[in-house]
Amino acid sequence: MFITGIGTATPRRRYTQEECWTELKNSARFQELNPRSRAILKKVLMGENGIGTRYLALDRLDHAFDLTPDALHARFLENAPALATAAAERALANAKTGPREIDAILISTCTGYLCPGLTGYTSERLGLRPDVLALDLVGQGCGAALPNLQTAQALVSSGNYGRVLSICVEVCSAAFYLDDDAGVLISACLFGDGAAAAVLSAAAGNGRRVEWKSGGSLLEPADRDRLRFEQKNGMLRNILMPDVPALAAQHCETVFADTLVRSNVTRSQIGGWIFHPGGRDVLLALRKKLQLSSHDVRWSEAVLREYGNMSSPSVLFVLQTALADNAPGGLWWMSSFGAGFSCHGALLDVA
Repeated sequence: MFITGIGTATPRRRYTQEECWTELKNSARFQELNPRSRAILKKVLMGENGIGTRYLALDRLDHAFDLTPDALHARFLENAPALATAAAERALANAKTGPREIDAILISTCTGYLCPGLTGYTSERLGLRPDVLALDLVGQGCGAALPNLQTAQALVSSGNYGRVLSICVEVCSAAFYLDDDAGVLISACLFGDGAAAAVLSAAAGNGRRVEWKSGGSLLEPADRDRLRFEQKNGMLRNILMPDVPALAAQHCETVFADTLVRSNVTRSQIGGWIFHPGGRDVLLALRKKLQLSSHDVRWSEAVLREYGNMSSPSVLFVLQTALADNAPGGLWWMSSFGAGFSCHGALLDVA
């Protein structure tokens, strides 16, 4: 399977971390938090956390404090189909592929729920054929991009689907929550909104050749409560434990080592590293565990700095950034991780 086109999209408004802090500290909701919580918010937003700006589906920052189930659902419904469509249109253009040539569409999200799912809204907006296979994949959190691509690979390999459109879209601002839990507060300071799409085909495209060679996954249910969503007062509330960076690095190393063995590839053959930028501490833990330099993770750091953690689309933003940077070809390792606790990886052969 080949990745023949990639496209990304974000909301119109971009906010600095300092702007978020200024709006937050002057809000009534901030005054309801205890002193420790206020200190955490200031430290994360104003400290060196690897994030400079985030795109949020908010016309004004004070809309972030409208924390009701109806307001958050409306935000997801308004923005998720629009972002998914915009990313898909750019991926199709990049792949020089028309909407009617798509045989299957897969959309991953975890920050909202629609029935019928996002595939219905997005297929309509794109003008896909009515007989397209449409699969909505939910509940996989930040790591969803790789399982989505693995599903696309299975469809393409079956010979029944010549071109598959893979989309990840998250409106994280539709799942913001503020209370005195440290993980909830840190999440509100790290996550941004965005979408990414890829066109997959059995044949290489006209641009730079990116071939999916093999992939692997790991699911560790014993660590489920370290990183997941829960429902509270009718709203999604992120649970984020302090040991998540170490868990991500540990599981990523396991998937990486197993995939190398199965693929008969040595570590020295890996020339590019495409990681989900879950946060500064996550990237530091990955560097330490896999003995990498800041240069190795520069594309992940760049995406984190400009966009924050967008959950599932993030790793495709990193891949797009590396390709745009004319990174040297060869074997690349791409990895994402998230709720479950799950970790996924793929070997890409980039010409």
